[in-house]
Amino acid sequence: MLPDTTEVLIIGAGPTGLALSIALHQAGVDHVLVDRLAEGLNTSRAGVIHAQTLETLKPLGVTGRLVELGLKLDNFAIRDRDRTLVNLNFAGLPTTYPYVLMIPQNLTEKVLAERIAALGGSVHRGIEAKMIMQDQEGARVTLFQNGREKTISARYVVGGDGMHSVVREAAGIGFDGEAYDGSFVLADVRLDWPLGPTEVSLLFSPAGLVVVAPLPDGSYRIVATMDEAPERPGIADIQALLDNRGPSASQARVLDLTWSTRFRVHHRIAKSYRQGSLFVMGDAAHVHSPAGGQGMNTGLIDAAVLGELLGDVINGIRPESELDLYETLRRPAAKEVIELAGRLTGMALTRTPVRRFLRNIMLGFVNINPIAKRKISLKLSGLSRADMAKLPAPSQPGMRKPWAKSQFKLVA
Repeated sequence: MLPDTTEVLIIGAGPTGLALSIALHQAGVDHVLVDRLAEGLNTSRAGVIHAQTLETLKPLGVTGRLVELGLKLDNFAIRDRDRTLVNLNFAGLPTTYPYVLMIPQNLTEKVLAERIAALGGSVHRGIEAKMIMQDQEGARVTLFQNGREKTISARYVVGGDGMHSVVREAAGIGFDGEAYDGSFVLADVRLDWPLGPTEVSLLFSPAGLVVVAPLPDGSYRIVATMDEAPERPGIADIQALLDNRGPSASQARVLDLTWSTRFRVHHRIAKSYRQGSLFVMGDAAHVHSPAGGQGMNTGLIDAAVLGELLGDVINGIRPESELDLYETLRRPAAKEVIELAGRLTGMALTRTPVRRFLRNIMLGFVNINPIAKRKISLKLSGLSRADMAKLPAPSQPGMRKPWAKSQFKLVA
């Protein structure tokens, strides 16, 4: 049963909402986590967790289990069909987790949900947020479940509710950017793959981009651009993508299709991450191309940072004014990620022979430059943005006040 009041209401129980809930549980903060879906996703969606994300999630008590379930890969290669342009190796990175961890999103969510359960918490599902009104004490949120309306009063409301965020809309926060042309294909397949299960491969070709990445169960994740993808790409569609964009000397063969979908991609960032008592994180704050596998990772770190901040403020360790540190740290990180994903996508979508030739020459020089390769590896792993995941020491102690809603005074 939903309470009438709570310190923090989290809207959206994807990876970011689950991670934030864990952080608040560990800080002893009363909160409620709701999601409109009756159950979590059972498809793999995001499939990679990078080193900095694993470092950040370690205090939440989930990294060990994620590593147990995932597939560790040292190598990330950028290719133009049969030609290797850049070959990156993560084994020497300055981290406890010097690899790319391939793990389907549904398993990541399962690990996070199990951690919440171990801490005595739960996810309230089948509940949709319809209206959010700020007042002097926080916010009132109108929720609907099975046709019934319920209002919860919360000191803070956090939107982990995706690109079409109700929280961001209620806060009046702009979402700057635009959509990419065309569409993307996402699929998990069984595959005879000539490059083998030891690297994440980003392949360029005149026809467009395809990413092939091994998953822990022996299948492969396929991500590809298409001018107009079918709603549910079939085996023949995936085979055609690999025939036209994968290695040509020894071609891939699709054996089976587990699931597939198409989606359109935007590159957008919220103008601010907070408005009063309302916050946004994850896809509600930033969206971009899947190239580089950065989306879920950036959102998970958003949640960890925001969870620590909210816990400190509510527990009197920091003054409320330091909640602005969330945007100060995390918005620049998202801008860097959007730029990185955009560059990779832009290079992949280069079609003319002259531009492809120049791109390949440039990447060839990168491949023989160890300094440049290390810089790219640090960016992909997130380690170059480690300072954007660390809170400074509190400027001064805050003051914990018992919080209860006694009256509702709406403010403009």
